[in-house]
Amino acid sequence: MPVTTGSARLAAHLSARAAGRRVGLVANPASLDADRRHVVEVAASVPDVTLTALFGPQHGFRSDVQDNMIETDHARHPRLDVPVYSLYGETRTPTPAMLAGIDLLVIDLQDVGTRVYTYIHTMTNCLQACAAGGVPAIICDRPNPIGGTAVEGPMLRPGYESFVGQFPIPLRHGLTIGELARLCNETFELGADVEVLPVSGWRRDLYHDETGLPWVLPSPNLPTLDSAVVYPGMVLLEGTNLSEGRGTTRPFEIAGAPWLDAHGLAAALNDLDLPGVWFRPAEFQPTFQKHAGESCGGCQLHVTDRAAFRPVLTAVAFLQVCRRLAPDRFAWREPPYEYETVIPPIDILSGSDALRRSLDDDVPFAAIADEWAADLDAFLRVRGRFLSY
Repeated sequence: MPVTTGSARLAAHLSARAAGRRVGLVANPASLDADRRHVVEVAASVPDVTLTALFGPQHGFRSDVQDNMIETDHARHPRLDVPVYSLYGETRTPTPAMLAGIDLLVIDLQDVGTRVYTYIHTMTNCLQACAAGGVPAIICDRPNPIGGTAVEGPMLRPGYESFVGQFPIPLRHGLTIGELARLCNETFELGADVEVLPVSGWRRDLYHDETGLPWVLPSPNLPTLDSAVVYPGMVLLEGTNLSEGRGTTRPFEIAGAPWLDAHGLAAALNDLDLPGVWFRPAEFQPTFQKHAGESCGGCQLHVTDRAAFRPVLTAVAFLQVCRRLAPDRFAWREPPYEYETVIPPIDILSGSDALRRSLDDDVPFAAIADEWAADLDAFLRVRGRFLSY
């Protein structure tokens, strides 16, 4: 049975239940269905439904803005002549004025299974705004591209909320965006009137390349499924002075710094015998962001067994080895980062100061990972109530 997205049901759903209504739509270029139709085309084609406004998450409705904390402006859609509101600029939540002409808000965004990916927080911000404004919402569900079985990493702690983490969930949550919408709406009492249009034909063990769906960059620095597979862990490097590979053609798969020796780093990491991954020595020059134009020594992560691979454990080991090889050069990145101006970026990425303090104390990476177990067990009990597939 082929996998289809929730948006494949949208036209029939709107025809049956939204005739005469004004619809807003949160989307970006990855909002395609199995027939390569963009959700805007689907919604605009439904008779007796008026597409009134569009909304774009981080990187913009066109996903043409490359880096973090580069805001996008409001615009107007050139063909449909409707406003395109930015939810990554002067506001990250739809304002009452933006929702004033909308009877129903449809959200169709491709998440990548990671707490720090901002699209899920755009979604929950929209649900909170819809609850306040009395606007019902529809989530067009999509498969989790890195599968829906594995859950890993530290939990977000109170006091460390930000736009890369608003609710206590682990770094790799193992949910679809529709499941996560229901979990957040009910568990954290967002209060929205929300309906999820489910995917069909998807099993939790399937990765994106097993679904038959087209891969469209969900954001500019996740160009491939390979980058999405390593992202739940390697995104932690954004909280350091190491390059996470932004400015290369393989972001998050390639990482390093000018003061690291590629072969020494790869040898030290491969000696750890981490599950499902092999490290290839790699030298690279980022074209932008950290160390732009400088030769960096580092590694490329080659995932050899996706089922065994633990991206967060791997990234913590990577950080520990880099610290040990260059203790005088490694540093934690200073704020601001994703609108947080006080808390260190590594803390809002990991969800508390525990990871930073443990690495500063040189606690072995495996022991650090063991500390996540109790929180993950508690999360799995909550998560189980919201699994739809």
